Amino acid sequence: MIPPLRTLDGRGKGWGAVRVGIALVVGLAFVSLVSTAQAKLNVVCTTPDIASLAQAVGGDKVEITTLARPTEDPHFVDAKPSFIVKLNRADALIEGGAELEVGWLPPLLTGARNAKLASGAPGYLRANEGVQMLEVPTSLDRSEGDIHAAGNPHFLVDPENAKIITRHIAEAFCKLDAANCASYQANLKKFLDELAAKMVEWQKQLAPFKGQQLVAYHNSWVYFAKRFGLQINVFLEPKPGIPPSPAHLASVITKMKADKTHVIIVDPYLNRRTAETVARNTDATVVDVAQMPGGVKGTEGGYLALMDYLVNSLAKALAEKK
Repeated sequence: MIPPLRTLDGRGKGWGAVRVGIALVVGLAFVSLVSTAQAKLNVVCTTPDIASLAQAVGGDKVEITTLARPTEDPHFVDAKPSFIVKLNRADALIEGGAELEVGWLPPLLTGARNAKLASGAPGYLRANEGVQMLEVPTSLDRSEGDIHAAGNPHFLVDPENAKIITRHIAEAFCKLDAANCASYQANLKKFLDELAAKMVEWQKQLAPFKGQQLVAYHNSWVYFAKRFGLQINVFLEPKPGIPPSPAHLASVITKMKADKTHVIIVDPYLNRRTAETVARNTDATVVDVAQMPGGVKGTEGGYLALMDYLVNSLAKALAEKK
């Protein structure tokens, strides 16, 4: 017979209690291992368009946090203290990388003190890496309005740039989470295949309107216009970020009448009533557009849903005014 174990105080302790203790330790260790194995990659994205692409690549292996709201001007996001906590706990950060967030993101990163998100670290991604930037200024003159040294930062409404960015995201996720690399690559292929099929549809829908002029409130649609062969070089803002003056709007109305331009596009955070005033004087249609999924009704499904909405809405408006 095996004698009972003795504790330090000399009292006997049966094997049943020992087995319970061992089982508890092993169970806790197993739970810890499973928890670690199932932990998702914690990714913070500055804007919903970037977040949508990161989710498409990451799938159920990532936890995405988005800082800017889809109806918010990404230049002027309300930098909440809670953002610092989210950045502090993140494994990765994906930002636009073309000064879109320069007015609010740097102080948050300083406060977060997360070495994983430092420039040059594997967890820090700039979405514009590899993108051919448009409207890169030869010199910086702040009298010209909201000018970005790296070029126009609204590059994601060109689907070809979405291809570049998702490949970059998949590569980064594989480095940060090698165990799930196959899943990230499979998700990337699925997204790119769907995007390629949609691109054929979108090009076909807008082909009849190639060369047509639109008016935009803010200069945030240069990439979209170039990709689909539209002309957008008249703006309700006299300069980027400068509020419209009556004199400038009068000149826009005159030019729209002369050019027979009948479509005005407006982002959700801009003054739609100003666009409506111009539209009444030019027999134009105001089309609500957004750079971010969820910015207008019908775009909540992600990047492809956003692009579907943009192409369908503009094709419809242009056809009605043709």
